[in-house]
Amino acid sequence: MQERTVDVAIIGSGSAGLNALSQTRKAGKSFVLINGGEPGTTCARVGCMPSKAMIQIAEDYHRRTHLGKFGVDGHQAMTLDVGEALEHVQDLRDTFVDRVLSTSTDELPEEQFIQDFARLVEPTLVEAGGQRIRAGAVVIATGSRPVVPSAWRPFGERILTTDELFELEDLPASMAVIGLGTIGLELGQSLCRLGVDVTGFDQQRQIAGISDPEVNQAAIELIGKEMPLHLGAAAEIHEDGDRLRVSAGGHSVLVDRVLCSIGRTPNIDGLGLEVLSDALGVPLDARGLPPFDRHSMQVGDLPVFIAGDVNGERQILHEAGDEGKIAGWNAARGERRRFRRKTPLFINFCDPNICAVGQRFDEIDPQTAAVGQIRFAPVGRALIMGKNRGVLRVYADRASGRLLGAEMIGPKGENLAHLLCWCIEQGLSVGELLRMPFYHPVIEEALQAALYDLYGKLEAKNAGLTELWPLQDTDD
Repeated sequence: MQERTVDVAIIGSGSAGLNALSQTRKAGKSFVLINGGEPGTTCARVGCMPSKAMIQIAEDYHRRTHLGKFGVDGHQAMTLDVGEALEHVQDLRDTFVDRVLSTSTDELPEEQFIQDFARLVEPTLVEAGGQRIRAGAVVIATGSRPVVPSAWRPFGERILTTDELFELEDLPASMAVIGLGTIGLELGQSLCRLGVDVTGFDQQRQIAGISDPEVNQAAIELIGKEMPLHLGAAAEIHEDGDRLRVSAGGHSVLVDRVLCSIGRTPNIDGLGLEVLSDALGVPLDARGLPPFDRHSMQVGDLPVFIAGDVNGERQILHEAGDEGKIAGWNAARGERRRFRRKTPLFINFCDPNICAVGQRFDEIDPQTAAVGQIRFAPVGRALIMGKNRGVLRVYADRASGRLLGAEMIGPKGENLAHLLCWCIEQGLSVGELLRMPFYHPVIEEALQAALYDLYGKLEAKNAGLTELWPLQDTDD
């Protein structure tokens, strides 16, 4: 078998792999990019982008139900062609995928891009496309795929994941969504708003990964008004004629299809990670992965790096991109540099948005941290928008006043979450935030109110007036 040598071999051409490739190119090193399965990133093909296209259609269509209070007969003014809506989602999806491919793998010659599944023969010897590649370093960025329990697979096409959902030409009349994390909640609500009779199930009592009990309760109440939610018991599926019966905790529903969104598993089948285990002298973990450093992405002391969704660390696009950059930097330069990771930021694009920033409620110390909150019901801008629902909770260190984190469900949460994330990243205190300008009327006034509530519970206070910077002695 032909064998050749490169500086860096990158396995996987998703977000992490492409960012690793960018770093390799910047370092002027030779490389090969290997990709098995569908080209294009998970985000563009079956994740962030097609789901947001569906969410947008669903929100726009759902808005008609609120127009009556403004004197608009929305039901008469708007109808929905489901087939055309799904075609629009697919067209946008294809556009996003084409953009990714046209600026990445489409431009690579055959010797630099191999469309085939890879196998590690040794830690830095890769077999793919009928050849062996000896690399100075290897980046593993093979991504992940939806989990479907083996007991459910015999139900065939009646069990959907995001891999199949965006291929549908029509929607079923009824559907159960099992797993109410980000994917299940976003798509479940959207499908409900597009006319599908949706029932949600989750064996956890929290939805969207929320840890703050106040935010979780508000989320359950708000989402539960649109579709039934059955929490705290594992779901079981049984065939009932040509339909499926989903049962959990004494609740049962008969549906046409099931959307399975209970998690994702790393794409490592046939990759041969056992050679890494043998080289390190340590076993692979329960998921079949070797130990790695989340700040350098290095696997043990080997010139091997693992980045993106495959490691299950933070399965979010910008995090996968960062991990790819870290892995690519180290692989291309022969370094083992450790990098500081960014403040955690999680956004669920359901309506209202559910967001978490920085430390979660279950991560703060109740002895040293304080909590401030505001409910959106009286917030002027939210009231005008007809979206005054939800609650915002912010956390800070009681002694220093430094902002630690937040969880929320509320309108324009995606924007509030970014503001909070940037503030935490900069190490700002609550008092410093309250000195920032807040326009009126804007949704950010909800954040201002939550910060005032939090400020009153802190030991750290600003000198002088809270909301103003004292003028220094100058010639001015």
